Amino acid sequence: MDVVNQMVATGQFTVIKQPLGFIKILQWFFAIFAFSTCGSYSGVFRMSVECKNRSESDLDIDVEFAYPFRLHQVWFDAPTCKGPEPERLFLEGDCSSSAEFFVTVGVFSFLYSMAALSVYIFLLEKYREGNRGAQADFVVTAIFAFFWLVSSAAWAKGLSDVKEATDPDEVIKLIPACRHEENNCKEVHEPIVSGLNTSVAFGFCNLVLWAGNLWFVFKETGWLGAFAGTYAPSGGKQPAPDSYGQAGYGQDPYAGSQGGTAALHRAQEKAVT
Repeated sequence: MDVVNQMVATGQFTVIKQPLGFIKILQWFFAIFAFSTCGSYSGVFRMSVECKNRSESDLDIDVEFAYPFRLHQVWFDAPTCKGPEPERLFLEGDCSSSAEFFVTVGVFSFLYSMAALSVYIFLLEKYREGNRGAQADFVVTAIFAFFWLVSSAAWAKGLSDVKEATDPDEVIKLIPACRHEENNCKEVHEPIVSGLNTSVAFGFCNLVLWAGNLWFVFKETGWLGAFAGTYAPSGGKQPAPDSYGQAGYGQDPYAGSQGGTAALHRAQEKAVT
């Protein structure tokens, strides 16, 4: 507790009130929301198949699916309306690549945000020393901004495929018994995908946060001064000015002016004679 009080007294936590630290906190929270809403999802939908022979019907077919959305491995039993034995069917599609990529970017963003925030609070002087820490931070931030763009767009497309593959009206088309008019197949309950919609929204919010944070990290790199022309390369040699504003040692600063005056007097004397 004394260490925390000492850190507060010395102003080490003031960085979280600045855009550099405050945005990192937002990135930390939004990354948690993004990967948790996607990675912890599980949904279910329900259908009914009413056969012409009522004894062969199944009015309560539950189909459960979850992250990472390898839908081609999700199966359910549906009546054939030709006997008591049901038929095992599988959903169509595999959206695991986009979902896992999205969650992976979210997890690593969470870890990096937490690590960077710790550096800002405890090692801010080291971070700004020689601008090396800020420059590395800028590069990593740019990489994460790019990854959020790609992963969010890919997961948005993947979510669209998940919705289509788990639409009960589309799944009913996979049941052979439902292709006969004498059998009645219908949707009972749709899957709730509001959590997945939220994950996509959080993904694009993370894109805005990481892309916007580039400017505040860029100002810490020292590159802004170089672009403005105020940065002098350390290897360049410039002539040192004389402390007295005179020429170099052994040189007469008035030699040039005195020589010119003597030549002018000699010309005037010749003209008179």
